[in-house]
Amino acid sequence: MKKYIINRLVQFIPLLIGISLISFFIMHLAPGDPTSLFIDPNVNPQELARVRANWGLDQPLYIQYFLWLKNAVLLDFGRSYTTGQPVINEIAERLPMTLLLMIPAFALSLLITIPLGVLSAVKKNSWFDKGVTIFSFTGMAIPTFWLGLMLMLLFAVKLHWLPAVGNIILPLITMTVGSLAGMTRYQRAAMLEVLNQDYIRTARAKGLPERLVIYKHALRNALIPIVTLLGLSLPDLFGGAFIIETIFAWPGMGRLGVQSIFQRNYPVIMGIVMFSALLIIIGNLLADICYALVDPRIRYSKNDK
Repeated sequence: MKKYIINRLVQFIPLLIGISLISFFIMHLAPGDPTSLFIDPNVNPQELARVRANWGLDQPLYIQYFLWLKNAVLLDFGRSYTTGQPVINEIAERLPMTLLLMIPAFALSLLITIPLGVLSAVKKNSWFDKGVTIFSFTGMAIPTFWLGLMLMLLFAVKLHWLPAVGNIILPLITMTVGSLAGMTRYQRAAMLEVLNQDYIRTARAKGLPERLVIYKHALRNALIPIVTLLGLSLPDLFGGAFIIETIFAWPGMGRLGVQSIFQRNYPVIMGIVMFSALLIIIGNLLADICYALVDPRIRYSKNDK
């Protein structure tokens, strides 16, 4: 396991470089120049040239990238065009607010998904199973931004129970519902597959209590697909944070990213892209490690016993 983790960490380096290269050049495909958003169009051309030189925009694009990469290795992502603050500081200020949404949403998704999926599989074709199925397909069909707006309209505008912005309840509900619908279906399908295995029928034939068969023998193997899905759901959570934080004016990294895109604040955009990519990659590595914890039969090297 130790060797596997080290190999994966080494593989992160070219992956992150590739992500930065693609992101950097795609970002600069947008027409126009950041100086057009921050500088008076009637400013002296010499002054404009000085600003462009200070921001490094007078260099060829490939040189801009290599200069950025050299500094990024030292965790220097440049300074924001709007505030003049180091990008790493702006991300550090906003990241806790994003994690305050993502971690509870992640935990709630697990706490709701696993019981619903297991019970839905155990009670296959029952009214409970049909209700969970309708809920799951409805949740997958509803766009996240629409759900957020409807919750705001209902609880803030119509009922006046919650403020439209500045509260965590509505964005947390929106992010949780957006992620748990699909996972519930995966958990149900995985549980149904496990319940049809021979060893489950053998356990029942031995007279073991049904609760023991379900929660000790079946559930552990049925969690493997969910572990995979949780690793893959991290990009969705980050992508959802951009939308949800903007709708509810939540002062997190996602809202900062949206504002930076509209402002063409290149240093902040690159900093958020790279930091998000790093968290997603680490999340997928943790998912791989969890495979061995959930199923001891899984090994990552011949030396693991």
